[in-house]
Amino acid sequence: MAGRKIQDESEVIRWFEEGRTYQWMTEEYRRKYDIETVVSMWGNFRRRRGLDRRIVRNDDLIPWFVKEEHRWAYPLTMLRAEGRRRAGKQLTETDETRLASWLNALKKNGSVVRYDPGTEEGFSYVPGQAADHDIIRQPDTKTTPRPNADNG
Repeated sequence: MAGRKIQDESEVIRWFEEGRTYQWMTEEYRRKYDIETVVSMWGNFRRRRGLDRRIVRNDDLIPWFVKEEHRWAYPLTMLRAEGRRRAGKQLTETDETRLASWLNALKKNGSVVRYDPGTEEGFSYVPGQAADHDIIRQPDTKTTPRPNADNG
């Protein structure tokens, strides 16, 4: 069914290369072709065509299983953005600006990100220690529930 809805595969591949979101593609198809699509159709297209994953998973920056109530915390959002940057993915201008400001604040304050699922906030900033070699406080054990999707 999705194959019949896609009017121009080269156009869609270009959108993927430009980093367009699935939601943007859905809205653009409605506007441009008056065709209703769903977000999952775009993910299925990506997978069938062997295109790169849209989500970058960086288990070194996010080595924790993050509880549902903490999944949209600002530190986690910034760690995801940093993971995309390190993977060579293009960030929006807004994300680049926010990330640079956030990284500068961590450096200026000598802080790293710590995650404690037992707290209400989940994420906090703690003073960096000699054992901290990146922008997070590494847990004793990674608790990421699945292997890094980019490696498997």
